[in-house]
Amino acid sequence: MDLELEGKVAIVTGGSDGIGKAAAASLAREGANVAIAARTRGRLDEASAEIERETGRPVLAVPTDVRNESDVERLVHTVVERWGRLDVLVNNAGTSAARPFDLLTDEIVGEDFQLKVYGAVYCIRAALPHLRAAGGGAIVNVTTHGGKAPPAASNPTSMARAAGQALTKSLSKEFAADNVRVNTVCIGLVKSGQHRDQWAARNRKEPGYSLDDHWARLAARVPLGRIGEAVEAGEVIAFLCSARASYVTGAAVNVDGGASPVL
Repeated sequence: MDLELEGKVAIVTGGSDGIGKAAAASLAREGANVAIAARTRGRLDEASAEIERETGRPVLAVPTDVRNESDVERLVHTVVERWGRLDVLVNNAGTSAARPFDLLTDEIVGEDFQLKVYGAVYCIRAALPHLRAAGGGAIVNVTTHGGKAPPAASNPTSMARAAGQALTKSLSKEFAADNVRVNTVCIGLVKSGQHRDQWAARNRKEPGYSLDDHWARLAARVPLGRIGEAVEAGEVIAFLCSARASYVTGAAVNVDGGASPVL
C-alpha cells in the first residue's frame, strides 16, 4: 500500500530510541524526509545513522529539549529551512513515571507535565503555521492506554497521558477546517530502552534473570501473549500520518496487544 508520503516532511520527537525511532524509520521507508529530535546528541546521531542505513534516506538529527519552547522553535525553524515545509508532527517525547499517590510530589507532577503535555503544546504551537501553509497535515500524539483506564499507582504518567488525549480530541475539532488531522496512539507494553533498563537493573542483582525472562514476565499481562515490537507502533503511526488515513481525526488507537480494558 502506497501511503503517499513521498516528499512529505516530518518531525518525530523522542526519536533516538524505541517508538520514536521506529516511527521515524517507517516514515522514511515511505519516502518522507524525516527529522528526529531528542536531548542526547550521541544517541540521536546513532539513531539517525541507523535509519539512514536502513532506509537509504537522509535523516536530520536536531538535539532538542521539548520542555524548552525556544528549543522547539529552533527545531521547527531548522527543519523548515532545510526542506521548505512541514507536513507531519509526531509528539513522542516522554518517559514512564509511576508511583503511589503518597510519594507523588509537586515537583514530580510538574516535571512530567512539562515534558509530556507542555512539550506537545510547544511543538504543536510551532508546527501549526507550517502545517496550515502546506495545505494541511497530520499530528500524532503518542500516549498510553493508561490515560483512558489508569491502574492504581500509575501517576503522574496517567494524568499526563489523559491530558494528551484530551488535547488530541479538542485540537482535532479545532484544526479540522485547516485539514490538519490530530490523532493519538495509546501504547501498551512495547520493547523499548526503558524496559531494557529495568531488566538490566534486575540482572545486576540476579545474573540468571535473562532479557527473555523479562519479556516473558511482562507478556503475561498481554492478551496476545507477547510484548510488542517498536516497529509495530511505528507502522500504525506512519499510517495515521498518511493519505490513507485522510478521514481519521480525533481517534485514540490502542496499540497494546489487547491489554486496554476500554476501546
